Amino acid sequence: MKIRVLGAGAGGGFPQWNCNCHNCARVRAGTLNGQPRTQSSIAVGVDGAAWVLFNASPDIRTQLENFPGAWPKHGLRDSGIQAIILIDSQIDHTTGLLMLRESTKPLEIYCSEPVQQDLSTGFPVFKMLDHYCKVNHHPVPLDGGGFTIPGFEDLRFHTHALKSKAPPYSPHRHDPHEGDNIGVIVEQISSGKKLYYAPGLGEIEPHVAAALKQADCVLVDGTFWQHDEMARAGICEKLALDMGHLPQSGPGGMMETLADSPATRKILIHINNTNPILDQDSPERSALTQAGIEVAYDGLEIEL
Repeated sequence: MKIRVLGAGAGGGFPQWNCNCHNCARVRAGTLNGQPRTQSSIAVGVDGAAWVLFNASPDIRTQLENFPGAWPKHGLRDSGIQAIILIDSQIDHTTGLLMLRESTKPLEIYCSEPVQQDLSTGFPVFKMLDHYCKVNHHPVPLDGGGFTIPGFEDLRFHTHALKSKAPPYSPHRHDPHEGDNIGVIVEQISSGKKLYYAPGLGEIEPHVAAALKQADCVLVDGTFWQHDEMARAGICEKLALDMGHLPQSGPGGMMETLADSPATRKILIHINNTNPILDQDSPERSALTQAGIEVAYDGLEIEL
């Protein structure tokens, strides 16, 4: 199984266009030992020619242009991206669908029913695409059930619901539904290797703990280092868990959680611009390294 990290940042990317926090100011000035990141997305495939895209960030055009595996190879209009799985209906994971409107065939999109509803009502991307390439929606199970995608017969995808909030524009923003956010286990049938992908993770539910223990590689929520990180940065009073993100540090945090995972690769993705782990010289980054936890970056390639 081949995995390409197209974007490793949280919403807004790094640096965020209007942010002058400690990290953003230094990366612009060239004084931070770290690199910019676009908004989170990955691609998964087997043969290096055909890929399943996970989320379509607003940075999708740049991400695909930097990814030769997705370049057109057959005829005048073509792409290595053959299907799309959406984790949720958030702006930073779905706006890029509009950039794919020139597709010569309908976009094959796999997502939950609540996400399909959000993208047909509160943020009607699917209805907008009806005027262009159109969308073929394929519902996904929320109980860990598996499915295959045509053209990827050696991969099986298992999807389960995660506790989360729908976006502000969702008709059920204040009425959480199963499927507002999902985690995905990607299993290569021939090798038995497994990837667990969950860029938004606010609670380690039993099925999440089980997924973390059976995966060979985990790519999970790395948004915040601390629960009150945004307040410490002087940006807002929102807390990590209230935003649906488990911080890395502290009791029950992601570092403590991943200590029990036997995965050979433990990687954080969806990293907010305020997170000190973006600085490779920071003590927080050193703590992750000592714990055997990696920090994803744009262009990271993983093979299982």
